[in-house]
Amino acid sequence: MPLLQKSDNLSKPWLKNYPKGVSHELGELKYNSLVEMFEESFQRFARRDALKYFGKYFTYGILDQLSQQFASYLQTLHLQQGTRIAIMMPNVPQFQISMLGILRAGYVVVNVNPLYTARELEFQLKDSGASVLIILENFAHVYQQISTQAPLKKVIVTSLGELIGAKGLLINFVVRKVKKVVPPWHLPGYVGYKDAIDIGSNNLFIKPTITPNDIAFLQYTGGTTGLSKGAVLLHRNILSNVLQMDFWLEPALKRQHTEQLVFLCALPLYHIFALTACAILGMRKGGLLILVPNPRDFDSFIKLILKHPEINIFPGVSTLFKALLNRPRFKKVQFRNLLLTIGGGMAVQKSVADQWQLLTGSPIVEGYGLSETSPVACANSPVIDQFTGHIGLPLPSTEIAILDDAGEVMPYGDLGEIAIRGPQLMAGYWNSPEETKQVMTTDGFFRTGDIGVMSSDGYVKIIDRKKDMINVSGFNVYPNEVEEILSLIPGVLECAVVGIADENTGEVVKAFIVRENEQLTKTQIHAFCQEQLTNYKRPKQIEFLPSLPKTNVGKILRRELKN
Repeated sequence: MPLLQKSDNLSKPWLKNYPKGVSHELGELKYNSLVEMFEESFQRFARRDALKYFGKYFTYGILDQLSQQFASYLQTLHLQQGTRIAIMMPNVPQFQISMLGILRAGYVVVNVNPLYTARELEFQLKDSGASVLIILENFAHVYQQISTQAPLKKVIVTSLGELIGAKGLLINFVVRKVKKVVPPWHLPGYVGYKDAIDIGSNNLFIKPTITPNDIAFLQYTGGTTGLSKGAVLLHRNILSNVLQMDFWLEPALKRQHTEQLVFLCALPLYHIFALTACAILGMRKGGLLILVPNPRDFDSFIKLILKHPEINIFPGVSTLFKALLNRPRFKKVQFRNLLLTIGGGMAVQKSVADQWQLLTGSPIVEGYGLSETSPVACANSPVIDQFTGHIGLPLPSTEIAILDDAGEVMPYGDLGEIAIRGPQLMAGYWNSPEETKQVMTTDGFFRTGDIGVMSSDGYVKIIDRKKDMINVSGFNVYPNEVEEILSLIPGVLECAVVGIADENTGEVVKAFIVRENEQLTKTQIHAFCQEQLTNYKRPKQIEFLPSLPKTNVGKILRRELKN
């Protein structure tokens, strides 16, 4: 049975339920690259504030200037166009400047989770073939541990307060000397961020030719083997998704005229959800991005929100919304102009959505996507009046099919694997043609690994994950990776990892271990994992068993352990 054809409107029931005024198709892209779109915003909104960070504002004009100077510095390193450059930072202005500068110079952005261990960082640097790393000083010691195994052409180091004047000096003093969250590090030949900007300002920027089919990002995601894979996102992929979201949000934006949209950027910008929905869409709209470097510092985070009743768009994950709702001080927050609360990254719990709407007056609009789809593929209407419990409708020019194991389209209402086709779909996995082949159908649909169902009206609901992926606060954890680390511990005979429900993070990692001897303790296992795995991947619960359930061929049955 053939899959859906793009010209077959009869097989796209979602179109009849589109919000009024939203186009069914994206049409021809207006820009040849993300850089063209950014440069248009620089010109149109030069005097507008683009970023706010610790009270310091950066205008679009300043962002234009600094990112071009940073691009000029990168060009002094004599890198070939298409060179991969890694960013390992939280939500600081340097992230946005670096991302823009890398793209403007014709290079590829490789986003790295700043909480990665040395082992995880080494893998991503080697796999991507990155030549340059831009890193916050708080994490420089992590790269130092593997600098000989993963040598780079240049390392650029920055600090939390580097670009914000006298207040920045105070911030740096506090984090270094009072809080002591900058471990000692030594990286011979590194360059400071300001120094890089200064060098760039004294060199001529040579504007490269960038095409829609050039790579913009290598966005790393987990795989069924537990190894991380780089989703190859072209300029046209990200452009398409930004314009799709722009089309989709228009009905909400028409409801209330606002001179400038204000985005609350609490989710980490290195994550695909925040990267597209805040860092890039925000600039497309000429918005102000309020940067939150550490949303887990809830006292400071709520204090920031209280200062900004003008916030219009708040992307987040269910666990973040719940954590805020559980803080008494958050009840004082008044979102006078909140147009849209976007829930993504993980399933939004109905109880959280109901409490959120009761307090803020804004329903959580849930969407769905993956790193491989830039990310948004489905979303609820931005003008819903209450939480729906499903992931909405496919975006313009996006097709969703529910497939069985043989790749046949399932009838409406039947469970199957969610498959996606659209202009936002990645070009493939970096240097992994076999992995790419496994997830793509012959007619261009991406098999997501998520089990879902589509109604006859085109609404999609996720039922479960096909694989055993664990979702911790919106971050994917793959059991094979954790099991591989556990198996390195002396005394571990067998192990299996599953996700179990947790009220704070959605799920946590639980490990079941068969010991060779009774001397192995949970404390020893926790200590080993702390060295090898970033926090959200570490088992929070450990249970020792005499044996693990297996199939006839010896495959461990994780589902039995989970149940």
